[in-house]
Amino acid sequence: MNNSIKFKLNPELDLIFERIVDVPPELVWAAWTTPEQLKQWFTPAPWKTVDCEIDLRPGGMFSTVMRSPEGQEFPNLGCYLEVIKNERLVWTNALEPGFRPSKRPVEMPGHECAEFSLTVVISLEPHEKGTQYTALVMHSNKEDRAKHEAMGFQKGWGIALDQLVATIKKS
Repeated sequence: MNNSIKFKLNPELDLIFERIVDVPPELVWAAWTTPEQLKQWFTPAPWKTVDCEIDLRPGGMFSTVMRSPEGQEFPNLGCYLEVIKNERLVWTNALEPGFRPSKRPVEMPGHECAEFSLTVVISLEPHEKGTQYTALVMHSNKEDRAKHEAMGFQKGWGIALDQLVATIKKS
């Protein structure tokens, strides 16, 4: 019996990024769930992810520190909601580890992406060419969705996925 959470796209509130990549789901999963791998690709260059902590279980911590090209560091703290190995990873910045409500919004002056809460659903499906990769990013209101889209959601997630694949291939 499949007890996984069901997610339905709401085009007014959600953004979706989909692509087929030529690497197997198990390697994409490892890139998302191994801190040393995630630090190599997670933030679109020229930004960098300089720290990552993962407690891979529902209620567990997903924490990253991003560094801007100017050297500013921005910590991000979230909580895993669902973990289905090699298939789906769901996390949110609206909650902290242990499903505790977030204490404060992340402040990144000039970078509005962290000024709103979001829930991310990463789905991996085997495909004859590798993996069908889908990222569903849910927002609480239309304004936050529009802000995230205007920041370059498609381009940024595309760059990050290209970096993920390149990281896998050089390993």
